[in-house]
Amino acid sequence: MTLALSYVNSLVMEKLPSKKSLLKQIEKFPQARIMVIGDIMVDHFIWGKVSRISPEAPVPVVNVTSESLRLGGATNVVHNLHTLGGKVYTAGVAGNDEMGRKIVHDLRTLSISTEGIIITTDRPTTVKTRVIAHNQQVVRFDRERISPLNSDSNQRIIDYFKKNLANIDAVIISDYGKGVISNELMRGVLTLSKKENKIIVVDPNVGHMDFYVGVTMITPNQNEAGEALSMKISTDEDSFKAATLLREKIGCESVLITRGEHGMTLLEKNGSCIHIPTLADEVYDVTGAGDTVVSALTLSLTTGASQKVSALIANYAAGVVIKKLGTASVNREELKKAIQKQNYIFNKKFTVFPPHRV
Repeated sequence: MTLALSYVNSLVMEKLPSKKSLLKQIEKFPQARIMVIGDIMVDHFIWGKVSRISPEAPVPVVNVTSESLRLGGATNVVHNLHTLGGKVYTAGVAGNDEMGRKIVHDLRTLSISTEGIIITTDRPTTVKTRVIAHNQQVVRFDRERISPLNSDSNQRIIDYFKKNLANIDAVIISDYGKGVISNELMRGVLTLSKKENKIIVVDPNVGHMDFYVGVTMITPNQNEAGEALSMKISTDEDSFKAATLLREKIGCESVLITRGEHGMTLLEKNGSCIHIPTLADEVYDVTGAGDTVVSALTLSLTTGASQKVSALIANYAAGVVIKKLGTASVNREELKKAIQKQNYIFNKKFTVFPPHRV
């Protein structure tokens, strides 16, 4: 079968759910119980100002004014789930070092269990350092060791997941390609999840698409989707085609492609596709926006929302977090306020491409 791209003959104009229904859904978030498995890291920000160019090389001289250390990678997903009201479990690997201890301390401060975090001596905790001057990223440097987990660590994560399976409604795979997520780990998680009908949402790594066969939903950004399919995505039609091809490639139920200033493209389980426009009128920093999207999306799905409603709520959450500098999270009050003050999206009809195959 091939995808029929005769869009003109299959367009449907549809209004999205009301503000009231979205706000009601967000109130259910504390009912959700979600485990996050993935690459744990620290986001290190160095803040400063630039007033001159170095006489030693054509680079800016940053006068440092402050520094901050924030939960990053999979733990940023954990943080977002927590601030949005969900009950969170987490599993991953941190180094036996200062930054690993920092992660454990910060999670415990949030009353989040660290039982599933394996402290290892064979790799350091991943640290991404970004130098920010005048709200612009000047440079980023990473300290990490990328390698697959040893069999013992891999099995310990699966065992932790199995131990808590009855306590969760969904699992998020946060795959930054640092070595935690492997085909072996995914097979173990998928086998256990499917037996208990758990939702599995993946924020994917392009090199691991084959690992995600059979998950509920994947949430690549536009660049990741294009790279995975060796195609350029420029239009709504391109995005529809990419989402359809990705779903066929990995056998997931649905696909949500985040597209920056172009919003989101959702391919639903029934094969219909909807394009949701961006809500952001100001963008300060997109760092961690994908973590916020997968968090709000999964909370919504877990508490009974449709895929369409879940994507719309995630879109609002992303619109809030990209107005903040550095790795950030969004809380329920911020999310509700963003929905309450927005009229544009609720007065707009959206283009929907119904299932259409030849």
